[in-house]
Amino acid sequence: MLLTIQAVLDAADVAQFRAALAAAEWEDGRRTSGYLAARVKRNAQLAEDHPVAAELGERILAALERTPLFISAALPHRVFPPMFNRYGPGETFGTHVDTALRQPLGQPRRLRCDLSATLFLSDPADYTGGELTIEDSYGAHAVKLAPGDMVLYPASSLHRVEPVTAGTRLAAIFWIQSMVRDDPARSMLYDLDSAIQHLGATLPDNPAVTQLTGVYHNLLRRWAEV
Repeated sequence: MLLTIQAVLDAADVAQFRAALAAAEWEDGRRTSGYLAARVKRNAQLAEDHPVAAELGERILAALERTPLFISAALPHRVFPPMFNRYGPGETFGTHVDTALRQPLGQPRRLRCDLSATLFLSDPADYTGGELTIEDSYGAHAVKLAPGDMVLYPASSLHRVEPVTAGTRLAAIFWIQSMVRDDPARSMLYDLDSAIQHLGATLPDNPAVTQLTGVYHNLLRRWAEV
């Protein structure tokens, strides 16, 4: 499932994030990549332990908790602390698949990366190129969103950041370990939850709402890992 989630951050948040990132010190993005990914990666990144990354990352996690669409679609169990990257002219990240397991800095447990997320921070008018291209069974999808919007997609997907030809592209990236690791099952639960919410809003007294809610929770009980 590939899903766009709008306004995870509002305009004031985005402005504060961009000001903080403009004043921060950046490093070579290849430092956090595996051998194969590092061969096709050309960008800058904040160090994972940079105080700006920690502060802004906490604000993103708090915003996600206030975003019902994210909770419904991702069914998050654990979220990797957001990282921040920057692409200038000529920089790109070639086709790759994200690492299956990641270990947050200073934490003893690894996180299984079921979903990948990119939260856009730059206005699309401020840079050319830089689309996030995600491949699935229906083809390649080029994603370039408004600042504060986010795209959520399976971490198993082949994807790339197209070369930036002018301007600067800023984004936050992170990964989610879902309570439901199977993407088709998670997509089915999301569709069912969406239908229940729509039916509940339009026909709140219909007994089918209770029946379908029971089906949802019984499926979640069957598939969830906590």
